[in-house]
Amino acid sequence: MKKLFQICLVTALMITMLAACGGGNGAGESAQSNTSSGNKRHAIIFKNTGNPYGEKLMEGFKNAVEAQGNEAIVKAPDQPTAEAQIQMIEELISQKVNSITIAANDQDALQPALMKAMNSGIQVLSVDSALNAASRKVHVNQADPERIGRTLIQGISEMIGGEGQIAILSATSQATNQNTWIEWMKKELEDPKYSKIELVKVAYGDDLRDKSVSETEALLKSYPNLKGIIAPTTVGIAAAGKVLTDKGLQGKVQLTGLGLPSEMAEYIESGVSQWMYLWNPIDVGYMAGYTANALVNGEITGAVGEKFTAGDLGEKEIVADGDGTQIMLGDPFKFDASNIGEWKDVY
Repeated sequence: MKKLFQICLVTALMITMLAACGGGNGAGESAQSNTSSGNKRHAIIFKNTGNPYGEKLMEGFKNAVEAQGNEAIVKAPDQPTAEAQIQMIEELISQKVNSITIAANDQDALQPALMKAMNSGIQVLSVDSALNAASRKVHVNQADPERIGRTLIQGISEMIGGEGQIAILSATSQATNQNTWIEWMKKELEDPKYSKIELVKVAYGDDLRDKSVSETEALLKSYPNLKGIIAPTTVGIAAAGKVLTDKGLQGKVQLTGLGLPSEMAEYIESGVSQWMYLWNPIDVGYMAGYTANALVNGEITGAVGEKFTAGDLGEKEIVADGDGTQIMLGDPFKFDASNIGEWKDVY
């Protein structure tokens, strides 16, 4: 009888232990499932605060991330420096975000911090201003850099009648997108049809309004015969537009570049700038938000030929970009007196 009691007791204990183990496994699977299906945290770091283009881009990013049921963390330093962005990257690593999207103030200086982020399991991509290929999985580009650069030269050439001195008012000297566009501008200028056009200087306003104003004034003083200014930066073109307006140089010094319709409408309507170009920065940020989530979910790895759906923008394909890869939004759009009215209240 005693032996039978012992057998029953052991059996009961074994059943209890098995039940406990089974319950533990079930709970573990449930927790793992919640983690994998939980909200992701996608961070974006723009170049600096107070940049209207950047604000619209970050708005688009936030819209895309939240549309997918995730959390958006939006950051930008006071000054457009790599050091300030590195500090923000370190903070995001400690917060264990799922992805970091960054408009780089320096394509190389951010690499150690971003390598640390990727080694921590964080997906990294760049937008607007590219990182070097080793620092990212993919770059989200506004448009084909060659088309942008060549289009800007073609535009200013038409405005000045194919001859005269021109200057470029860029953002920072380290901005990869600006530098790539400028290289294509110079390449376009090699065509014999531009033999009467002289590029006298590339100035840098650092995407700061006051400095861009000062640089524009310096160009006008140093080159009194200047016929045209190309500003491939929304901050720079608006600053140049103000200077030309204040100095009464409408029609004497032509202005084109990349600008926000809301900021450039008055200069286009007054004739200070006959036309300028851009894309929708909200769409650029929106595409980056979908790209970040696709990377985190494993839908893409950043390899050439991969495709994914970027919300309302439809299917996008990853293409080669030097040593890395990129996704392109589309061609630059021309804004002039005929259409600026319908766009100036949009962005």
